[in-house]
Amino acid sequence: MISLGPDNRSEAPARPMHVTQDELERALRETFAQQVAAPRPGAADPAGAAIRRARRTQRRRTATGLAMAAVATVVVSAGVGQLGDATRRPAQPPTVVLGDPSNQARPEPLPSPTGVGGPPVAPDAGPDVLLDGAILGADGERVALDGIGPAERAQRLPENAGWLVVGAPTAAGRTLWAIPRGGTPQVLLDGADAIAVATDGRQVAWRDGGEIAAAGLVRTQLIAPVRTPAPAGAVPVGFVGNAVLVRTDPDRPGHALWSPATAPLEAGSDRTTLNVYGVLPDGRLVGQVPGKVASNPCLALLDPSRTLTPVETACGPALSRDGLGAVSPDGRWLLLNGESGKKAGALLVDVSRIGGTPADQPLVAGHAGPPLTGSVAWNAVDEAAYVDESGRLVRLTPDRVHAGEPGEATVVPGADASNRPVVVTGS
Repeated sequence: MISLGPDNRSEAPARPMHVTQDELERALRETFAQQVAAPRPGAADPAGAAIRRARRTQRRRTATGLAMAAVATVVVSAGVGQLGDATRRPAQPPTVVLGDPSNQARPEPLPSPTGVGGPPVAPDAGPDVLLDGAILGADGERVALDGIGPAERAQRLPENAGWLVVGAPTAAGRTLWAIPRGGTPQVLLDGADAIAVATDGRQVAWRDGGEIAAAGLVRTQLIAPVRTPAPAGAVPVGFVGNAVLVRTDPDRPGHALWSPATAPLEAGSDRTTLNVYGVLPDGRLVGQVPGKVASNPCLALLDPSRTLTPVETACGPALSRDGLGAVSPDGRWLLLNGESGKKAGALLVDVSRIGGTPADQPLVAGHAGPPLTGSVAWNAVDEAAYVDESGRLVRLTPDRVHAGEPGEATVVPGADASNRPVVVTGS
């Protein structure tokens, strides 16, 4: 029987409850160690796992978006500079385009955005022409180009989104304008010694002082410029894929290919190529080389992988050395200046005959019309157009030329011998 005290509380237990501080700490350590060592049961929490994965994905996307936004901010805010004007100082090379102007690897040219251009070009609509500061479309459209000076060349932007215009040479150099549809002309380059634009309108090369530069063209912005030292007199004259075709000396034969993404410009071993008219679908170039008679050059197919070595040649008609002419988009035809029946005019050559004509037989060319005075505009089918000395627009088809019918010349309203229009290529 348990005895109660005066306040009804039981007696103290027989087992002592006193625990020292050391014993308490040791017990706590053992308890925690056992809890850590014991494996926890795996609780199935698919919702929590999904949330954690989503948070990790969101963090990665946020970081990528911030990086892209930073690049876009630099591109938009930097704008497009100018090469300089006639009073620029040689010790202060101008920043021409967006990006680092140092000699860095240039990425492949970016395609223009789709779905934002103008209406598609009808294959038989004929070319546009530039005259008196306006684009005169074959469909009757007229686009005034305010602030555009005398022009030497013009071509359409990709997706028919506008036009590129290369100005005539002046004491201050050349200018390159971009004219978006529905927008105002923008100066992309100013004061360049020479300007070359790829036939697809996605790359531009130019000579500035002692350097040649190249950049990609996206809409109306030049991007990722690359520069390389160049010999005196060397100028860009076109593109072969992503390589820049450079004429190494304006007074002597010879061309070189410069790949901006991989190497500096080297003169190479080509000392024979007089002119280059275009690139075939298989990558070979159609060019002009000296013949056995110095006054009568020949046509040749050039191999770009072997420093433009001629792999096929054909001689025959008397060819002009002015360099005017162009190869059709399918690589079948070449239109250039020469003589037919001792009369100067435009000649049409079947490119397949350059490698297929026996060496002892002359190359035959058809008389296509009066001499070329500028660029040749080949459409997407089989028609070529150019401007003659009187300012008329000459249009021809190979079938009609080989049937003995030269191109048909039509008058451009407002044009004459002193005010010749500029045919727009790519239209």
